[in-house]
Amino acid sequence: MKQIQIAIDGPASSGKSTVAKIIAKDFDYTYLDTGAMYRAATYLALKNDLSAEKWSEIVALLDTYPVSFGRGKNGEQLVFVGDVDVTHPIRENEVTNNVSWVSAIPEVREKLVDLQQEIATQGGIVMDGRDIGTVVLPHAELKIFLVASVEERAQRRYKENLEKGIPTDLETLKKEISDRDYKDSHRSVSPLKPADDAIHFDTTGVGIVEVVNFIEKKAKKILDK
Repeated sequence: MKQIQIAIDGPASSGKSTVAKIIAKDFDYTYLDTGAMYRAATYLALKNDLSAEKWSEIVALLDTYPVSFGRGKNGEQLVFVGDVDVTHPIRENEVTNNVSWVSAIPEVREKLVDLQQEIATQGGIVMDGRDIGTVVLPHAELKIFLVASVEERAQRRYKENLEKGIPTDLETLKKEISDRDYKDSHRSVSPLKPADDAIHFDTTGVGIVEVVNFIEKKAKKILDK
């Protein structure tokens, strides 16, 4: 049976992970959250008080405590470093506010991109991140670039944090998202940008179901060729 690679890129809280998970489930494809991998690397760096100058030690930690994925009792994706479940710790604000500098380290990106590409060879895959269509899966059959206004994305993150019991200030979130956008799009290695052949979709004010349907129609059209 024909299978394809689906690359979904976009800035923070553009909806890419939520959409990618649903599409992967609907198509019975592997879902890979590359952002979680960089968060896991950030978690390791922070736990060991490492700065960007100590990049070689961060890479060494990724060898000692490799990033891997598992499934929870309810089918949710779990993230591990070594045998430690870091699914929830990597979503904490300290990691969120530091992941940009860790993900900008060329050697860290190289290591994790190699792993991402290896996983992608195992069959149909839906991968989301910031450089999937440009670097990780440049030959993906379907490339999507999701965007949304800063205000909309801050509201989404605010609701997520409330559900998790994390106290958050909306204006602070707006600033953090704007800062993250700038860092991600201006880093020298694999900056956030759409692939030349990516399909753009603005998710501002658009429901998840509508976004999923749009992408799945595009995917089915490719599969039917």
